[in-house]
Amino acid sequence: NWPEQTRKTCHSYLRVQDPRIQNEGSWNSYVDYKIFLHTNSKAFTAKTSCVRRRYSEFEWLRKKLQKNAGLVPVPDLPGKSFFSFNNEDFLEKRRRGLQVFLDKVVHTTVCLSDSQLHLFLQTQLPIGHIQDCVQGLTPYSVTDAILTYASSNRGLAQAQQEDSIREPGLTVSYESMERAQLRDSDSRGCALTHGGGL
Repeated sequence: NWPEQTRKTCHSYLRVQDPRIQNEGSWNSYVDYKIFLHTNSKAFTAKTSCVRRRYSEFEWLRKKLQKNAGLVPVPDLPGKSFFSFNNEDFLEKRRRGLQVFLDKVVHTTVCLSDSQLHLFLQTQLPIGHIQDCVQGLTPYSVTDAILTYASSNRGLAQAQQEDSIREPGLTVSYESMERAQLRDSDSRGCALTHGGGL
């Protein structure tokens, strides 16, 4: 449950956290980050979600958002550079930069209306599947994907929600966003099971 003062207005708690090295020791090693979202905004289909994304996926998202936003500038990502996976200062700086990026993105109405953002934040769909889903090339809709993923991750999301209430972090007001219309009825949702189709 939301704290009393939070229930009265529309807010979202958004955190980028827990950088982890994947495939450690191989040539394909990379770092991904947990993105936790808890919201009472009607713009989002799932009220709580928790996914992991790597930097290259953030780059893809920004490129797609900018293409659809036209002349509206999309926030910048933290700079890309080579680094040691043992460099905790670099990982923390990048984590903060990615959080600032998402904070600004969800304050941008044209971005909030983009189905790709919702699939990125609220499902673990691979990039190729996100594109197919948005283009209507999958047997499931954007909403189906979000709700399915949310259902399959309810326990994890609940634990994260409890942490967010104990330790309030970045709170985003969406009062100005409530008028934002998502591009179609499917745009209000996002979900899918890990790594594959529904």
